[in-house]
Amino acid sequence: MSRASSHALKHPPVTAPSEPAGATPFPELAVAIDRERRRGRGAQSNDSGRFEAEARVAFDDGWQSLDELPPFKTTVGIDTSRKVIARNDSPDIGFDRSINPYRGCEHGCVYCFARPTHAYLGLSPGLDFESKLLAKPDAPELLEKELAAPGYEPRMIAIGTNTDPYQPIEREYKIMRGILEVLERAGHPVGIVTKSALVTRDIDILARMAKRNLVKVALSVTTLDPKLARTMEPRASTPPKRLEAIRQLAEAGIPATVMVAPVIPALNDAEIERILDAAAHAGAREASYVLLRLPLEVRDLFREWLMANYPDRYRHVFTLIRDMRGGRDYDSQWGTRMKGTGPMAWMIGRRFEIACEKLGLNKRRAKLTTDHFARPKRSGQQLSLF
Repeated sequence: MSRASSHALKHPPVTAPSEPAGATPFPELAVAIDRERRRGRGAQSNDSGRFEAEARVAFDDGWQSLDELPPFKTTVGIDTSRKVIARNDSPDIGFDRSINPYRGCEHGCVYCFARPTHAYLGLSPGLDFESKLLAKPDAPELLEKELAAPGYEPRMIAIGTNTDPYQPIEREYKIMRGILEVLERAGHPVGIVTKSALVTRDIDILARMAKRNLVKVALSVTTLDPKLARTMEPRASTPPKRLEAIRQLAEAGIPATVMVAPVIPALNDAEIERILDAAAHAGAREASYVLLRLPLEVRDLFREWLMANYPDRYRHVFTLIRDMRGGRDYDSQWGTRMKGTGPMAWMIGRRFEIACEKLGLNKRRAKLTTDHFARPKRSGQQLSLF
């Protein structure tokens, strides 16, 4: 393994398919990590983060040293942040606060827009994002302190909007369950997004909260094709298990939403109607979709994955992406970044709306309430006489 200066070539040359007509040539793609070393992972490479002063490049020095490198194994460190509620003022999302029990995500979804956040840790948004995770085991205690603060005003907390709170390590750490216990005691509303059937483990808490209009759960179903799902989302629950989770949630009286996210043109966009139909029959009453987003390092990681798994669709996919992003690979403009622009984006939106109308989805939306909120008692706080 050689460490080169920051001006070193971070993407060693790899022959790429020809580009769409009139497009700016793509830069060279990073050399993929050996398949055996990344078995069960989504990303093909582990390029250095954008803030690093040096680039790491693997090359064979003639002594077969690359053969000795171990496979990528999941390791979990401890996040020592002293606050757990993150705030945002984004005008095009429906919440202003969120919680992320984990940093990084073992699900390994190659398109995950949270991947670039690993660069802030000095780690790669590629394979490091899937294998070098950070957990916040004291998140429930920190949350209780923040909810108890005198100036805290309750509004829905979103969980799972960055990394998945029910990724595989949650089975051991049970941080999400601890957070739900705090929110239930405080009567605080929460919205959950996940790709994992593990959410059904907490149906006992979620059902009690649902009776007080304190919770709703969204399952992201990207495809019904098991091969595509395993390739694109290698460690997430299979599509049938996600649909079964929707069914169990709905039967328990918990408002269930299906998210067709992300919609990737020429890859899974043909499945929109089938996904909505399957989810509606499982018990989902609401639905939403998000167009594929390729910010920062996600663009190159997705490109590498597409070349490795669907090279015949490479040009077509990126041509359509650019048609829906104003000629670019990604447009972060508020209001359009989730749905895109142009004829193709319009058609996807209309198909989604028509399918929802036929299936009776989104006729009534679950409304969460803050009426039950009771500020937790701080340690040593004197109880009121009245």
